[in-house]
Amino acid sequence: MKEPASRTRIILILLLVLGAAGAYAWRATGGFAAQVSIIEARRGDAAEIVYATGVVEPVRWAKVISLQRKRIVDLCDCEGKAVKTGDVLARLDDSQERATLAELEARRERLAGDVARIQGLVKLNAAPQTTLDNTITLLREFQARIDAQQERIDDLVLRAPMDGTVLRRDGEIGEIAGTGANDVLFWVGQRKPMRIVSDVNEEDVPRVKQGQKVLLRAEGFPKTQLLASVGEITPKGDPATKTFRVYLSLPDDSPLMIGMSVEANIVTQEKKGVLLLPAEALQGDAAFVVEDGRLEKRRLRTGLRGTRMIEIMEGVKEGEQVATPARPNWRDGMRVRAAPVKAP
Repeated sequence: MKEPASRTRIILILLLVLGAAGAYAWRATGGFAAQVSIIEARRGDAAEIVYATGVVEPVRWAKVISLQRKRIVDLCDCEGKAVKTGDVLARLDDSQERATLAELEARRERLAGDVARIQGLVKLNAAPQTTLDNTITLLREFQARIDAQQERIDDLVLRAPMDGTVLRRDGEIGEIAGTGANDVLFWVGQRKPMRIVSDVNEEDVPRVKQGQKVLLRAEGFPKTQLLASVGEITPKGDPATKTFRVYLSLPDDSPLMIGMSVEANIVTQEKKGVLLLPAEALQGDAAFVVEDGRLEKRRLRTGLRGTRMIEIMEGVKEGEQVATPARPNWRDGMRVRAAPVKAP
């Protein structure tokens, strides 16, 4: 009865010995080590940027809006064509205004006749001077009403406010103009120079200065390098959107078109040949260097922070291997197996 029990104990001991040996061999070959990706700290150019969005527009342009709610009776065929200041772009229905003008002019003529008649009577002492003075005053009032009515009629003729090109024409004959504050019928301006009207967050605008380089991205030109520079910064921001308006100047050879939307990266600082690590390799102000198959946590002193790369001033040397992306469960001294990744 005891022999089978002894044999069982021997088998268990052998299994434990074999398991321990296997575990030792697995640890020796890195079986318990977590696999991490590594990247070498390398030198390159670092840039600190401020992100903004904007729209391309001419530097000099104006909107043409109807001041009265009237039907369009005539439109110029001038979209994309050059115009001079004062050229007629559209006419609105002025039939009612002209009828009123004709009535006022008829009453003016009658008053003018009354003035002439009363002047004769005053000379003959047949009418008092006050009657003549009152009639003359009334005649002047009607002349003022006629002048105001003529201005209303003139406002129904929409004219080019400046020399330039009709950039866009909206509306058709028969439609009603002046139905809203933004009811623009014509955009008139000069094609060049152009600029970008961008919005910058209020926490970023103190870093934006006139003359800074701007890198642009537009969906219509995905493979084209587009450049601009910071022009003017509006002194007052918008408290509702918490943004400031920043004008970005475009070169005359820019392929961008008026009305296009763009993304802008304003370069506020730039350095050449500095040590860099990708942003995802940092855990706060530290990074994990891989040394002899283990993680070594290093405290860093950083400089410029771009969207992807960060300048490393102290803590890591050029060529050292850094684990990336940093994980919250990593600890100093943790055993790892390294797998290189392609540098960004």
